[in-house]
Amino acid sequence: MITGLILSALLMPFAYVAGKMVKAETATFLAMESQLDDLPSAQTSYIYAADNSTLLTMFYEEYRQETSLVNMSPYLIDAIVAAEDARFYAHNGVDIYGLARAFVANRKAGSVSQGGSTITMQYVRMALRDGATTPEDVLDATEQSNARKLREVRLAMALEKRISKQAILERYLNAAYFGHRAYGAFAAAKVYFSKEPQDLTLAEAATLAGLVKAPTDYDPATNDATAAKDRRDYVLQKMTEQGFVSPEEVAAAQKEPVLLTVYEPQNDCQSVAAEVNSYAFFCDFFKSWWMQQEEFGANPGERLQMLRRGGLRVVTSIDPKLQGMAMTRVLEKEKMNSSYAHGVTMIEPGTGRVRAMAVNRIYSADQSANGPSMAAGSTRPGSYPNTVAPLLGGGDIPGYQAGSTFKMFTMLAALEAGMPLTTAYHSPQQLVSQYVAEPGPAVCGGRWCPQNASAAMTGTQTMWSGFGKSVNTYFVQLEQAVGADKVVRMAERLGLRWRTDVDQYYADPVRSAGWGPFTLGVADTTPLEMANAYATVAAHGVYCQPMPVNQILTRDGKDLAEPKCHQEVPASVANAATDAARCVTGYKAKGGSCGDWSTAGGVYGIVGRPVAGKTGTTDDTRAAWFVGFTPQLAGASFIADPDTPSHAVGDSQSQKPVNTVSELLRDGLAGQPIMDFTYP
Repeated sequence: MITGLILSALLMPFAYVAGKMVKAETATFLAMESQLDDLPSAQTSYIYAADNSTLLTMFYEEYRQETSLVNMSPYLIDAIVAAEDARFYAHNGVDIYGLARAFVANRKAGSVSQGGSTITMQYVRMALRDGATTPEDVLDATEQSNARKLREVRLAMALEKRISKQAILERYLNAAYFGHRAYGAFAAAKVYFSKEPQDLTLAEAATLAGLVKAPTDYDPATNDATAAKDRRDYVLQKMTEQGFVSPEEVAAAQKEPVLLTVYEPQNDCQSVAAEVNSYAFFCDFFKSWWMQQEEFGANPGERLQMLRRGGLRVVTSIDPKLQGMAMTRVLEKEKMNSSYAHGVTMIEPGTGRVRAMAVNRIYSADQSANGPSMAAGSTRPGSYPNTVAPLLGGGDIPGYQAGSTFKMFTMLAALEAGMPLTTAYHSPQQLVSQYVAEPGPAVCGGRWCPQNASAAMTGTQTMWSGFGKSVNTYFVQLEQAVGADKVVRMAERLGLRWRTDVDQYYADPVRSAGWGPFTLGVADTTPLEMANAYATVAAHGVYCQPMPVNQILTRDGKDLAEPKCHQEVPASVANAATDAARCVTGYKAKGGSCGDWSTAGGVYGIVGRPVAGKTGTTDDTRAAWFVGFTPQLAGASFIADPDTPSHAVGDSQSQKPVNTVSELLRDGLAGQPIMDFTYP
């Protein structure tokens, strides 16, 4: 009778409006009931290297991993029931006696001092909260009101008609918050004790069960452990009263101190573990790539939410063995404390998968101990050794001028226009071009007048010898013949993007036909873009979007990873360009003469298998580059000062990128079949 009176009082506020709201309330309830099973809790996404075992980092809003009940310690299951809902196995989702006790206690206290919620009702509340898509939905799911309590009662009773008690316990234990950023039993066991939930002892299980009531207050990792121990001992006492464990077991467990082995889970790229910090720049590229993929959400916010809540298992493309080699080679040539950034990116032709990204920097936002900027008069710190700038590409930095590596785009545009490799021009030391230029050192009579790097380049050249020797005046004439706008568009087709105001101005289709210096690499680019552009040539003209993943497994086992490739330039064009690019490395062309020397003639001797590529230096050797490729692997390496482009690296540094790429092509392909290029 007392219970009936209490429930009548509890429900009294709804009676007055029942007539007007019954249809809307019923429709809302039915929608909630049908959707309750489809409200997945937020799950942690795990990011691995290509070996499927090296953990790079995790992404999450709530650190949680779903775990089946059979993989949880029975102690934990019993402790939760004892602590949160002693009549769990007897009621139908609502403990009427518990509600009555809570009602009386709350009336006496004049506020909400007891909840009276069963485990089922608590789960309903958590599920509605986790499935909320608006702040209003979150408020509706968590507000202290009779309306919310009534909704939980109805949904809990409906839920218990559909699924078993064991299923409800499993859902609850995967959804509950245990404090210290740990959501669910798996996360709680990991965070507090660094172990799997199935390995929890009686004392540990009771400690975790005690946290759910007030996670912040009882958190032993943040607060003094006294409160957590008192709460644990209370839970243990409840367990023996309810017959889950013997008094002797409880007595022994209560004597144990609260001993923690706290684990701080990684989250996002800035928490990549120190031992794999070199992967963090790749991680940054992965995250940037993810945010651009339309299939993961309608906008960047939705895509990030999928990554942080989707419970994905992502196997990235980065090869731990090759990444280790790359980091070793980079640091052999330029130490961490150098103001010059020396880095390399390696890509697989035909898939676009990025296999290594290494640079002589530490991925960290803490620049308090960084060296000084090399800019004259600057008092700000430089970006070495700590930085989070995407120096290798994949972000929003412009990159660096890449010099003569851009001649590849001119050659491809000319070949596609039908000009053969035998196209010959007399190439003087200095050329008065057709391009109008503003006053400057390379201007004569209002025209741009480029020069060659050496008088030894003077003479008649073809694409083979002009590319192998990197003859500026040859390629300016070739650019004039095909059109500078066609060359710019070719670079864009192979993935280059313009991020500075100057580059965007000249790359505009209205002005690009007059951008003569483009062929000499005056635009900024990144190692990621250049490695992928040359990988397109290696793949017979098949362009693939640079891809940081091998596999993206959803919770239901669906793989979302798929290379995005298409035939961008004819295979005959790419293969012809490859034949000319062989001249650079000392491998020699199959179809014509490279001349008696080249800019990187020792590369073939290092790599020991068919190899092509291109060197690149800017004015005064402010930056030096090499892009090299075989049929199976392509790489781009640079050295420059990213803080102060005018801080020239000098000619003495230009061999470092050449050797870095050459050694990685050799060592990264060791044991793989030797493949030759296809001659058109």
